[in-house]
Amino acid sequence: MQEAVIDSSIPRKKKRQSLLSRIIKQLSKEYVFAIGSIPFIWQILFFFIPLFVLCWTAFLGLDGHFSLKAFKHVCTLNYFVIVLNSLSLAFATTLLCLLLGFPLAYFMAFNSERTQKVLLFLLIIPFWTNFILHIYAWFFVLEKNGFLNNLLMNIGLISSPLHSLNSPFSVLLMMIYFYLPFMVLPIFSALERFDTRLLEASLDLGANRSQTLGRILLPMISKAIKSGIFLVFIPAFGEFVIPELMGGDKIVFVGNVISLFILGKSTASYGVAFTLLSALILMGGLLILNYSINRLSCYLAGGHQ
Repeated sequence: MQEAVIDSSIPRKKKRQSLLSRIIKQLSKEYVFAIGSIPFIWQILFFFIPLFVLCWTAFLGLDGHFSLKAFKHVCTLNYFVIVLNSLSLAFATTLLCLLLGFPLAYFMAFNSERTQKVLLFLLIIPFWTNFILHIYAWFFVLEKNGFLNNLLMNIGLISSPLHSLNSPFSVLLMMIYFYLPFMVLPIFSALERFDTRLLEASLDLGANRSQTLGRILLPMISKAIKSGIFLVFIPAFGEFVIPELMGGDKIVFVGNVISLFILGKSTASYGVAFTLLSALILMGGLLILNYSINRLSCYLAGGHQ
């Protein structure tokens, strides 16, 4: 009788072992997905859910009931001027970074490997130190008795110190200094992989250097240029540390208003409403910018769309 019970339990154990082995085998196949899903779970818990709760506060009044008072408060001409200031700053920063970054990336890509490493090191090394230290370093350069004024006075270009700090010039200069690597690196990566034989073929077929640059090189790396433009334009639009410290509150930008509202005890809903409003305007600007870049790239390549 005991032998019969033991014999009947053996198939059950085998079934359990086979089921367990199948589960382990299935998990072993999906472990890469399981590990990769951890960052997404982290983002959902500590970014998207808090962001949703924060956005929901924009539709709640101080009494906790549904209200559009926050949106009515920020939908005024003064706040649209602030958004326009940020768009202007982001556009100027992006344009100047592109004008400075493309020649630098071109020089780095089509130079010796040793020169590339040195220039990449010089480009990336500022990220190894705290950003606030960079700003205070520029204080010593741009202040009234700083390095720049002393240099210009010693060589005789100016007779009295320039007031560079707490001005739009200092804000734009610091923005270019900080965001220039974000423009250079994508373009450099694309140029490094570019087949230079296409440039040689274009020159051999009678095109000059400007035609080769406009018809061959720029259209083929337009995606990298677009990536650099977006990497600069989007964060530059919401920047608030640089305008706050370098601008002296003379010009108000989106980031300054949002931080002021969010940190207030009873104005958080205004800050979220203004964030949503400025984000919608930013998305519209990005769509226009993306459309313009695509049309320009198609035009340079000789297309008609």
